[in-house]
Amino acid sequence: MQTITIEMPVVSQCLVTECAYNVHDRCCARAITIGDGVHPGCDTFFEASTRSRMHAMAAGVGACKVTGCRYNDDLECQADSIQVQWRGKTVDCMTFSAR
Repeated sequence: MQTITIEMPVVSQCLVTECAYNVHDRCCARAITIGDGVHPGCDTFFEASTRSRMHAMAAGVGACKVTGCRYNDDLECQADSIQVQWRGKTVDCMTFSAR
């Protein structure tokens, strides 16, 4: 396996305890994807009976597909960090800010 080292915004907090990547309000995916073009949902969210074992790792934002967000530059998030939580029935990036 090759190792890639890049700078990306970190998911500073995830309050979606149902997500398989959530360990103690921390996202432990390697990287997440935000959005569907318009809506700032967490595309990486999924429920499962098992949890991530990557406890020491904090997730980064690998891609953002919400072109209307002021932090989006060439489909990459430029925020310092993001927070993810439930907004109604969807799991959203709470750092989203319209241009």
